[in-house]
Amino acid sequence: MSDGEAAPAQHSPALRCLVTGATGYIGGRLVPELLDAGHSVRCLARTPEKLRDHPWAGRAGVVRGDVTDAGSVAAAMRGIDVAYYLVHALNTGSGFEEKDRAAARIFGEQARAAGVRRIVYLGGLTPDGVPDQELSPHLRSRAEVGRILLDSGVPTAVLRAAVIIGSGSASFEMLRYLTERLPVMVTPSWVSTRIQPIAVRDVLRYLVGSARLPAGVHRSFDIGGPDVMTYRDMMRRFAAVAGLPHRLILPVPMLSPRLSSHWIGLVTPVPRSLARPLAESLRYEVVCREHDIARYVPDGPGVPFTFSRALQLALQRVQDAQVTTRWSSASLPGAPSDPLPTDPDWAGGSLYTDRRQLTTEATPEALWQIVEGVGGDNGWYSFPLAWSVRGSLDRLAGGVGLRRGRRDAQRLRVGDSLDFWRVEAIEPGRLLRLRAEMRLPGLAWLEMSVDRDEQGRTRYRQRALFHPRGLLGHAYWWSVAPFHSLVFGGMARNIAGAAERRSRARAEPAAGG
Repeated sequence: MSDGEAAPAQHSPALRCLVTGATGYIGGRLVPELLDAGHSVRCLARTPEKLRDHPWAGRAGVVRGDVTDAGSVAAAMRGIDVAYYLVHALNTGSGFEEKDRAAARIFGEQARAAGVRRIVYLGGLTPDGVPDQELSPHLRSRAEVGRILLDSGVPTAVLRAAVIIGSGSASFEMLRYLTERLPVMVTPSWVSTRIQPIAVRDVLRYLVGSARLPAGVHRSFDIGGPDVMTYRDMMRRFAAVAGLPHRLILPVPMLSPRLSSHWIGLVTPVPRSLARPLAESLRYEVVCREHDIARYVPDGPGVPFTFSRALQLALQRVQDAQVTTRWSSASLPGAPSDPLPTDPDWAGGSLYTDRRQLTTEATPEALWQIVEGVGGDNGWYSFPLAWSVRGSLDRLAGGVGLRRGRRDAQRLRVGDSLDFWRVEAIEPGRLLRLRAEMRLPGLAWLEMSVDRDEQGRTRYRQRALFHPRGLLGHAYWWSVAPFHSLVFGGMARNIAGAAERRSRARAEPAAGG
C-alpha cells in the first residue's frame, strides 16, 4: 500500500484522463492511481523526459506542452473525458497571479472546445468570511483559478484542501524538520491558528473518485481529515508519533510571514520561495465548512485518515525509502531549461569546462553504484565544508541549498532533485548528468560517466560545465576556479576510491567462500 492508494477500481467504462502537473508531487501519484482504477491517462508535460523513469511510464501517454500554450493544450485535450488541472505558478514573482489566471483560462477554453466532460482541480481551502483582497497572494490565486474553471462552461469539481500530509509533501517536510530539529521553538503567532489537515491518500482518493461525478455536479468541495487542530498541536502530535521528547513552543506575535519564511528556510529543506506562501496560508483558520464530497466518493471504515495515522504512514514511507514523489519533484520556478551545450559546434558564447579522468581498479558496476549514490546523506566525496558553505550561501540568496537531499538513497531517475542539482539525464551504468538549480550568474552542469579504456580498465570521467551570463558570470567562474582542483579533483579521486573499496569488500567473501 502506497501513500497514494485510492479506492478500488469501479466496474464502469474506462475514462480517458488528461493529467497536468504529472512531474509534481500530487500529479506524479495521481497517474498510477487512475491507471489502477482502469482509466487511460495522458500527461501534458513541458519536459516529457522527466517522466521517463517513473514506474508507470510505459502505461501512460505523454505529450509535450505547457498550460500557457493554447495550441499544445488543445492537442492534449483531444479525445479526453476528464481533465485534471494540478499546476500553479505559486509565488514566482510579481506576475505569478496573472500567469495562473491566463493558464486557467486557456485550460477551460480548450476543454470546452474539445468537448471534455469534466474538469477536476485541486485548489486551496480558503478561510470563511475573509475577503479575497485580504488573502495571501497564493490563496487568492488558487481561489481565482477555481472560479475561472467553474466559469469555463465545462462541469467542474474544485477540491479545496488545506495542509496535505504525506511522505515528501512540502507541508509534511516543513512540519517534520521544524519538530525534529527544534526541541525549543520561538514561533510565529500562526502556530495557534486552527487547521484541518488531510492525508495525501485521501486527497488522491477524492481526485480519482471525482472522475465519475454525475454530469450535473458543478461546484467546489472542501476536503479534510477528521482532525481540526492548531499548528502547535500538529508539531506536538508529530513529536509523539515520531517518539521525540515533548517540544516547548513559544509563539511570538511579531514574526511576519516574511520573517517566518526565512526561519522556515533556515531550519527546513523547504526554500524561502516556497516557505513564504505556506507561511502566509497558515495565518488563516482553514477548516472545512462541509463534507459533501462523501455523498459521491463515500468514506469507508478508517477513512478519511486521522492526522496521527497520516503521520505514521508518511514516516514509515520515509524510513523504508519508498517516497514516490516529493515536493521538489516539480522544477523550481525560473529553473534553467536550456539544452546542454555540445562540445564541437556549440555557438552559444563562452563555455568553461573542468574535466577530470582517471582509471580505477574498481569494477564498472561498483563505480556506477557510487556515482548514482552521490548527494543527500552520502555527500559529494570532497571537501564537505566547501559544499556546505556553498549550500548555505545559496539559501541566503533564496535558493534551495543542499538540504533537498534525495528521493531515494540509491536510485535516481530523470527529473529527481538532488540537493541543489536536478537529474537531467541518466543512462544506467554509464552516465549521470546533473543541472544546477542553485543561484548562479549562468548555467551549470555536472556530468559523471563510467566506461572502459582501450586496455579494458574501468574509467571514471567527470566534467563540470559553466555557461556564464554577463561579466558577473565570468567573474564568478574565475573566482572559484582556484578551488576546482580541491573540490572536483578530490571528488573524482574519492569516488574512485570508494568504488575500489566496494569492489574489494565484495571480492573478499567470494575469495573466502
